[in-house]
Amino acid sequence: MTENAQQQPPATVPELPTQYAPSEVEGALYERWVERGYFDADASSEKPPYTVVIPPPNVTGSLHLGHAFEHTLIDALTRRKRMQGFEVLWQPGMDHAGIATQNVVERELGKEGKSRHDLGREAFVERVWKWKGESGGQISGQMRRLGDGVAWSRERFTMDEGLSKAVQTIFKRLYEDELIYRAERIINWCPRCLTAISDIEVEYQDDDGELVSMTYGEGDETIVVATTRAETMLGDTAVAVHPDDERYKHLVGKLIKLPLTDRSIPVVADTHVDPEFGTGAVKVTPAHDPNDFEIGQRHSLPNIAVMDEHAIITVPGPFQGLDRLEARSAIVGALRAEGRIVAEKRPYSHSVGHCSRCKTTVEPRLSMQWWVKVGPLAKAAGDAVRDGQVKIHPQEMEKRYFDWVDNLHDWCISRQLWWGHRIPVWYGPNGEIVCVGPDEEPPTGEGWHQDTDVLDTWFSSGLWPFSTLGWPEKTDSLAKFYPNSVLVTGYDILFFWVARMMMFGLYAMDGTPPFHTVALHGMVRDQFGKKMSKSFGNAVNPLDWMDKYGSDALRFTLARGANPGVDVPIGEDWVQGSRNFANKIWNATRFALMNGATVEGPLPDAAEMSATDRWILSRLNTVVAEVDAFYEDYQFAKLSDALFHFAWDEVFDWYVELSKTTFMAGGPAAEVSKRVLGEVLDVTLRLLHPVVPFVTETLWTTLTGGESVVVAEWPKDSGFRDAGAEKEILSLQDLVTEVRRFRADQGLQPGQKVPARLTLDGTPFVPHEAAIRQLLRLQPEGESFAATATLPVAGASVALDLSGTIDVAAERKRLAKDLAAAEKEKAQATAKLGNEAFLAKAPDNVVDKIRGRLAKAEEDIARLQTQLDNLPAA
Repeated sequence: MTENAQQQPPATVPELPTQYAPSEVEGALYERWVERGYFDADASSEKPPYTVVIPPPNVTGSLHLGHAFEHTLIDALTRRKRMQGFEVLWQPGMDHAGIATQNVVERELGKEGKSRHDLGREAFVERVWKWKGESGGQISGQMRRLGDGVAWSRERFTMDEGLSKAVQTIFKRLYEDELIYRAERIINWCPRCLTAISDIEVEYQDDDGELVSMTYGEGDETIVVATTRAETMLGDTAVAVHPDDERYKHLVGKLIKLPLTDRSIPVVADTHVDPEFGTGAVKVTPAHDPNDFEIGQRHSLPNIAVMDEHAIITVPGPFQGLDRLEARSAIVGALRAEGRIVAEKRPYSHSVGHCSRCKTTVEPRLSMQWWVKVGPLAKAAGDAVRDGQVKIHPQEMEKRYFDWVDNLHDWCISRQLWWGHRIPVWYGPNGEIVCVGPDEEPPTGEGWHQDTDVLDTWFSSGLWPFSTLGWPEKTDSLAKFYPNSVLVTGYDILFFWVARMMMFGLYAMDGTPPFHTVALHGMVRDQFGKKMSKSFGNAVNPLDWMDKYGSDALRFTLARGANPGVDVPIGEDWVQGSRNFANKIWNATRFALMNGATVEGPLPDAAEMSATDRWILSRLNTVVAEVDAFYEDYQFAKLSDALFHFAWDEVFDWYVELSKTTFMAGGPAAEVSKRVLGEVLDVTLRLLHPVVPFVTETLWTTLTGGESVVVAEWPKDSGFRDAGAEKEILSLQDLVTEVRRFRADQGLQPGQKVPARLTLDGTPFVPHEAAIRQLLRLQPEGESFAATATLPVAGASVALDLSGTIDVAAERKRLAKDLAAAEKEKAQATAKLGNEAFLAKAPDNVVDKIRGRLAKAEEDIARLQTQLDNLPAA
C-alpha cells in the first residue's frame, strides 16, 4: 500500500516527548513549509492544476471563526490535492474594502480633530495607504497560525497595480459594449457613510416606527393615505389609486391640495397600487422611493428631493434644517394641528433597511450614478449553472441562486468615497464624456476633470479569479490555473460575490466560467445554534482557542461540523475534545514507536498475518475509500467523523490494545504486527493530515523518516478486504463489550481483576484468549474457582467468579429497589397512555414525553432484571 520514495526509516528508534505541546511546534513547522516552497504554484508544471482562490478578507479585518472555518475547509482540499500530485494554487490576497477602510482612517483623523476634507483627496488616500502598510493585513499572520497552505509569493491586493489595470480594462470594455451607463435613479443612500450602497449591502430588520394615516385634499375631494415616513410628504407629486377602484374614479385626473405646502398634486391611476391594501390610495414621492419613482416615470411626474446627503430637510419652510426623524415628528404634529390625522399606530413594526457597514437607516434617494446593465450578464450566469458548466453544491442551493440571478436589478457601482478604484471617466467643458483604458492618456486641458466617484468594492473582487492570474495579459498563470477548480464560500455571499464573479468571468474569459464547482457552507454559530455576536456576548476569538488547545484542535472541531450548506455550532468543550483526539494520536504513535512499529519493507503476505492484522488492514482500505468519496462530495463532517472513529475506536482502542499481547509474546507474529501497525499509522496520519496538519507532520516524519507529510503521497485503496477477519474481530468486540458492560453494572472497578473461565466454542476466539483476558482484566481460574455468573456471548461463554469481589446481598437489594422504581414508572406511564380522556386533551409534546418515559422504563426493567439474574445466589 505504501510506495513513497521519500520514506527512509531512521537508523535508531525515534523518540517523542511524553506530551504534545502545539505551541512549541506549530510556528516552526509552518515556516519550514513556506521556506521549502511546498505551497508555491508553478505555472510551467506538467502536473494537472488545482486552483482555489481565497475569499479575500478585508484589509481592515482580523481572523474570526468564520474565516477559520472556511480556511480550514479550503486548506484540507488543497493539501489533499497536493498529496495526490496536483499543481495546487491556493491564491491569497486581501480586499481594499472601500467603505470599511475609509471609515477606519476617518475615525483616526477624528481623534486628531480633523476630517478627510481637511487633508484633501490626494493626501487622504496617501494616509490610507500609510495605514494599510502599518496596520492593515494583520489577518495574514493569523492565517499562518491556522496553517493556511497559500501561495504567499502570489499574494495580491485589489488596489495593487495589476488588479487596478484589470478593473480599468473591464470597465472600459463594458462601457463600450453599453453594459455600463450613467443615469439618475433611486439608490440606497447611507447618510452616515455618505455614499450609495447596493441592494445587497442593505440589511433589513423589523424596527418599531409609526404608521400615520392622513387626509389630502378638501371636502368631496379628500383622500386618505398612510405612511411610515411622514417627512417625505414634502416631496409628494401625486396620489395614486388603482384604475379599477370605483371609490376614486371621480378623483382620477383632478388636482388636490397637498397639506403643509402651497402645492396641489394630481390623482393618477396606476396598476401598481393594491386596492385591497389600506385605503387603496398611496402617496407618491418619486425622489425618495423606488416604487414611487417607477410610478413617476410612467406618469411624467416631477422629482422633488426634500433631503440632502446628511438626511437633513432642505425644503424651504418651518421644517428646513431638521433631521429626517425630527422632521417626521414635527410634520405629524403640524398635520394633527390641522385635523388631518385620522389614525396613528404606534409602535408599528415594519421592515427597515440599514447600512451593512454602520447600521444607519438607509434613505432611498434619487441620484446620478453609474450602473451595470446586468440583464445579459445575469442570464449567462444563470445559464452556466443550468447547462452544467458550473455545479452548485449542495444542489438544493441552486434555487436560491436562480431566484437571485433571474431577478437582478441593474447594479449601482459608483460610490461617493475617496478610497477605491476611481471611475475612469473624464468630463469635458462642453459635455464630452471619455472613458479611458489603462494604456490610454486621459484628456487634458481647461475644463476637463475625472469623475469623483470610486467603484463598488464588489466590482474589483468580482474579477478575483482571473485578475489575480494576470488578466488582461495572457499570462502562463492564467492559462494554467483558470478556471478555478472550486470556490468554497458561505451561502451568505452567494449573491454578493459569487454572482458577480460568474457575470464578470463569463464576460471577460470568452464564456468560460470562473470555477467548475461552488461549494457552499453555512455560518459558524455558538453551541446553542445562536448567531455569534459581540452584542450577544458569545463571540469567540479563534486565536484564544488556538493558544489554549492548538490550531489542529480548532480545525478538527470546525471540520467535524461542516455539513454542506448547513450552519455550524461550536463550543469550547468541543475544541477541548479535539485536543484530546490530537493527544490520543500522539500517545498511540509514541506507543507504536516504543514497540518497534516500522514502515520498512513491503507488507507481509496475508497468510502470515493474524486475523487482527488482516481486520485492521481491511478496515483501513475501506476508510481510505470512504474518505475519498466524502472529499469529492465536500462532506467534511462525514470524512472527519469517519477518521475520528477509525483512528480512536478501531486503531487506538482495539488494534493497539489487541496487539499488546502479541508484542509481549514476541516472535514472528510480533514482527508482522509491528509492520502492520506502522502501515496503519502511516496511512492514518496521511489521511488526517489535510485537516490536522501540525500534529500529523510531527508524528509522520518521526515514524517514517520522510521529508514531510505535506508532499507525501495520498493513500490509495489497495483493494484488500477480508470479510472473515472483520466478522471475527466484530464478534470479539461484542464479547469484550458485553463483559465490560456486565462488570460496570456490577460495580467492579475497571482495573479490578476477576477469576474467569473462557469457553471459546467458536473457533475465531481461540487465538484471542490472551488478548481477551488482558482487555477484561480476567485472571485464570484457580483451584477454588466457583462460577457465580455466566455470560453467553456470540459463540463463547464467560464464567466469572464474583465471590469476594462484591457484596451480593447488598447488590441484590440495590437492584431490587431500582427495579421496583422502574416498574412503578412503567405502570404510571401505561395508565396515562391508556386514558382516552387524557390523550384527547394533552398536547402532542406531552404525550410524546410520556411515551419516552415508558420506553425508558421498559429498557431499565430489562437491564436490571438481567443484572439480577446474573448475580450469584445470596
